[in-house]
Amino acid sequence: MTAHETKEGTVAFLTARPRLFAAAYRMLGTVSDAEDILQDTFLRWQTAPRKDVQDPTGYLLRITTRLCLDQLKSARVRRETYPGEWLPEPLLTEDATEQLDHDVSVALLLALETLSPLERAAFLLHDIFDGSYDDISTALNRSREACRQLAARARRKVQELRPERPSDPEQGREITEAFFRASRTGDTEALTQLLAQDVQLISDGGGKAMAALNPIYGRDKVLRFMAGIARKFANTLPKRWRYCHLNGLPAVLNQAEDGILQATSLEITNGRISKIYVTRNPNKTRHLAGALD
Repeated sequence: MTAHETKEGTVAFLTARPRLFAAAYRMLGTVSDAEDILQDTFLRWQTAPRKDVQDPTGYLLRITTRLCLDQLKSARVRRETYPGEWLPEPLLTEDATEQLDHDVSVALLLALETLSPLERAAFLLHDIFDGSYDDISTALNRSREACRQLAARARRKVQELRPERPSDPEQGREITEAFFRASRTGDTEALTQLLAQDVQLISDGGGKAMAALNPIYGRDKVLRFMAGIARKFANTLPKRWRYCHLNGLPAVLNQAEDGILQATSLEITNGRISKIYVTRNPNKTRHLAGALD
């Protein structure tokens, strides 16, 4: 391969990289694994016969998809033995509005977790990345009709589990900061006004940090849980925390008193908090350390 071909190949990969990362992250639910997949994709791309490639981005997306399918085989085994609840690795996003066309919400990623690897790939390639069934057939090594059925089954499951899009970003910031202050200072009265009656709290410690092993359902139970956390940390705000957006949701990053970098993101429906996602597994938040600084 000539130096010119190598340079053209590198440019093609860098151009396609955001799309490849988006696909890998949605397939795997982890930032670190998605980055590893992209490195492997680039290595394979370097040795690919360029004369046979008419659509570099499509070719690269097929490589990425196949690598992700292989990765999912071992990932599903790890999920079955994962301590407590599993949440996707938080992804820092600039704001909530940029995710309208490229959803990376926690709700979508959790819905994708209920799909088989092939269903997940077919759904993402067709519904998210607008791929044709002919291209998907090539990527998955399945017939066109089989890919259509895979995508249709996945679509039905995702539509059942995926909630409506949360409320506007400005309201999200006000509610999120009020929630964080109230939850850390033990202000139960304020929390009662902020939480929906059927609020759910899901926390992920991965066996490496303190977290609830099971989801907590209902305002009263969430209030009791929050009160216990506030007492543990002397009803004070942490010294280091900031508002941000994670996976298109209003969120707070903070350095907890036990040294753990914690990510808390919220789904807000009709002005009330309906879902609380708390990620405390240090393996899942370490890539966010620079964002807190």
